[in-house]
Formats: sequence, structure tokens, C-alpha cells
Amino acid sequence: MNSFIASPEVSEALAKGKAVVALESTIISHGLPRPRNLAAAKEFEEILRSKGVVPATIAILDGVPRIGLDAQGIERIANEDLAKASVRDIPILAAKKESGATTVAATAHLAALAGIRVFATGGLGGVHRGAIDTFDESADLSTLAVTPITVVSAGVKSVLDIPATLERLETLSVPVIGYKTKEFPAFWLTDSGYTLDWSLDSAEQVALAMKAQDELGHGQGIVVANPIPIDKQWDPKEHDRVLEIAFQATKKAGVSGKAVTPFLLGFIVEESKGRSLEVNLDLARNNVQLAADIAKAWASLK
Repeated sequence: MNSFIASPEVSEALAKGKAVVALESTIISHGLPRPRNLAAAKEFEEILRSKGVVPATIAILDGVPRIGLDAQGIERIANEDLAKASVRDIPILAAKKESGATTVAATAHLAALAGIRVFATGGLGGVHRGAIDTFDESADLSTLAVTPITVVSAGVKSVLDIPATLERLETLSVPVIGYKTKEFPAFWLTDSGYTLDWSLDSAEQVALAMKAQDELGHGQGIVVANPIPIDKQWDPKEHDRVLEIAFQATKKAGVSGKAVTPFLLGFIVEESKGRSLEVNLDLARNNVQLAADIAKAWASLK
């Protein structure tokens, strides 16, 4: 039995050395409300196709990791209540023949297993606030330490501990490269206030960094921090106000552990009257477009 099934379109593209970009399914299943999520899933794939890149939306359906979904598969991840699947959950879902939407970690793992080298997401997971007591840290970080894939993201969500996340990535020897900037973005905001050591100015330079990473025998992934354009970011003052209220609400509700982030994000969407959601979609589109350019540069380089 194969450990995964790649769609005919993805298989052909990989065999011919064409540009392919992986897309996660958790953003569709858990990150966006219905029916906006289905429209977004289709839009992300269409952005890639319009740029001559093959989309590979990844999910686990009926226990089988799928690399590239057909129309029915896209509808399933948008409309069914799926488990949120990280790397550790994949073998359990396989044994139970159940379905799951893949997180950044699981998507990166499965994409690399299939031979895909570029992955677009919204925001990377990271170290949670208060992790010194809870040890709460996303598996995204440890997965990128052992997975050769380039992830394009708008930094990490500002509800996380950003400096601790950057320190952790440094410890894991995962390169974090700002795209045309040295200011690390904070998902909804263009600038988190933390500065990166390195930036690159083109997709071609990113592809060259990927090539050098391979030639030097590194097994880590690369994070490309791609800030949302400043005219599309959330108003910083409003962002700060809503986040403060959200943290207070979380504490009052007694929410803890892995339930914290979903609670915070749901509260923030409601409190911002949907503004945070629109910014989320804008930054995701921005990341998909850059990932397409990097995948094309990588395919040309290879």
C-alpha cells in the first residue's frame, strides 16, 4: 500500500519537473467560515493555475493522505467536520480510515514526501505565549527542522510569542528569510517589530538559496516571511485593541492548552466584525502568488 496518493495532475507535473505548490487544508476546514472557505480553496488553486503552476491541496481522506484534490475532495474539506491533523495524527487516521485536514506541519511533511518543494500558507505556527509554563509549541517548528520544503507565510499570528518563535527557529537551524524586507511580519500586520538577519529580493534568489541548502546537505526547511502589503494590513491600533480584549476573554473563559488559539481566533473575527478575516484572505492570496513565483524559479533552476 502506498503511503499517499498523488493526483494524476500532480504526479505528471512532478515527473516532468513542472512547478507545483502545496496548499494546506486546515485553513479551509478550520480557519475560514462556510461557505467562504470553499470559495477561498478554489480561488487559491486558481491563482496558481493562472500563473502556470499546479496546485497540490493536501488532506487525509478516509485514512489516505491525498496530494492534490479533485473537486469532490475540495468540497469535502470545506463542508465536512474533519479532524485537525498534525504529523502525529496521520498514522492514527490511516488506521481508523478517517479523514483530517492537514496543518502546516502535516502538509509540509506530506508535500516533501511527494517531492514538492514549495508550500504556501497563511501563518506559521510557533511558540505560544506562556510556553515557559505550558511547553506549548507548534509542531510546525520541529517539523521544519527535518523537512526540506520552503514555506511562504506572513510570519506568525500575533497571538503567539513572536520573539520566542524566532529564537526557536534559530536553534533548529531553520533559515528565516524576509522577502524584500528585514522586518518580520506578524500575520495581520506588516511589521512585528522584530528584525531578521536576512532578506532576499526575488523568487530566483530564494530558489538559489534552496539549491545551496540541498548542496550543503542540510535537511531543514526554509521560511520565507512575506508581509502583507501595508495598504492591506489591519489597522495596528484596532489590532492591538481587539487582541487585548481577546486575551482577557480567554482568561475569563478559562480556556487552556490547544483550545486557546482557536478560541482567540474565533473571538477576534467576531470582535473585529470580520476585518481580521478579510486581512487573512488577502495575506493568503499574497503568499500563494509568491509561492507560485518561487516554484517556477525552482523548476527552471532544476
